[in-house]
Amino acid sequence: MGHEARVFGELKLLADPTRARILGLIMESPVGRRSVGELALQLGLRQPTVSHHLKALVDEGLLTRTPEGRLAWYSMHPDHVDRVAEVLDPPSATVLADAVLERISTDLASRFAGVFGLETVQRYVRESHALLTEGLRGARHLPSRTSRFAAERLSALARSESTSLRNVPEVLFVCVQNAGRSQIAAAILRHLAGDAVRVRTAGSAPAGAVRSVVVTALDEIGVSIGAEFPKPLTDEVVRAADVVVTMGCGDACPIYPGTRYLDWNIEDPVGLPIGRVRGIRDDIESRVRELLVALAVSSA
Repeated sequence: MGHEARVFGELKLLADPTRARILGLIMESPVGRRSVGELALQLGLRQPTVSHHLKALVDEGLLTRTPEGRLAWYSMHPDHVDRVAEVLDPPSATVLADAVLERISTDLASRFAGVFGLETVQRYVRESHALLTEGLRGARHLPSRTSRFAAERLSALARSESTSLRNVPEVLFVCVQNAGRSQIAAAILRHLAGDAVRVRTAGSAPAGAVRSVVVTALDEIGVSIGAEFPKPLTDEVVRAADVVVTMGCGDACPIYPGTRYLDWNIEDPVGLPIGRVRGIRDDIESRVRELLVALAVSSA
């Protein structure tokens, strides 16, 4: 079976809610495996029905079957764990427990000690969590995304309120979904300027993840997207920026005195083939290099 046909078969299987739930239950298991009886009990289905679904998943290579005496155990095939995990939402994808939010708040309060009190940090953590879960945009890796988003907002807030923290120029790139143009620009600017420029991104209507074609186009020129993910546009990141570059957001950004605003008319890469995306990437790189000159920052 060819690669494309196999991927299609896997996605078709995962589109079935019962089979997706079976895989999720197996991945959630502390020992990484489940029996037919366990799965039938948790799913509320008859064992022959569960066995039918398990056979299909084994035939496709997603699961392995290991007999032990009168029982057979089913576990994820190692080659497919990451792919399935990316497709399936984790159990805590939509809402974080208070204990998790409190841990994030405590850690960030320690990080920002002397700058913000615990109550301020808690408010930003909970608000950041709410913004990321709005419309299930930030379902994947929600705890770490919440922590990073809150930390970025607190850092921006501190910078906007203290002139002593403006020791390097800060640039904010904004596009609609924060999954294409703004991520390309930010990645290239970080790559060229390193620590000489502080870079942030945001979206007026952020998507759930950075487009894979964008990651590929950047990788081709040796630029990493890192751990970046789409984030909502918030007031404090705009106030903290020395330069705000918008790309297709219209009047989504608030205007603050002393901030330089640029609008780059660049085609949206969403849904475009890699050849077109390369052209967008190169256009953005040229503009970023010009911006570095204007900021009097040397580039690689």
